[in-house]
Amino acid sequence: MQMMAIAGLLIAGVIHILPLAGILGADRIESLYGIPVADPNIEILMRHRALLFGLLGGFICASIWIPAWRPLAIGAGLLSAIGFAVVCISVGGWNAALQRVLIADVIAIAGLLAAGILLMLKPGLTT
Repeated sequence: MQMMAIAGLLIAGVIHILPLAGILGADRIESLYGIPVADPNIEILMRHRALLFGLLGGFICASIWIPAWRPLAIGAGLLSAIGFAVVCISVGGWNAALQRVLIADVIAIAGLLAAGILLMLKPGLTT
């Protein structure tokens, strides 16, 4: 059961770490999201977003080795992924690159929910 919870955390953590590549600049952001980044203000915001996702993904992955962090990591990851899905659905009209991000977030949600359910069934996995 613990291995399944860890697998869910690892999958969600890696999915959240992947956007960290955007910190490298506008070209990388454009390839990740399929949108032009011509305005330096947008580049600054998107590169900062990449950094924050890297931190969140690192936190989720670190919770694999620090079980006490797991509930908070699961909660933060779920808020992030569900929040993105809600924004996509409420705005609509997303491109193919954002469709891939949405699918990845749905996978992350599934992994985090699985980990959370397993942790609730066996509370010793968070100590």
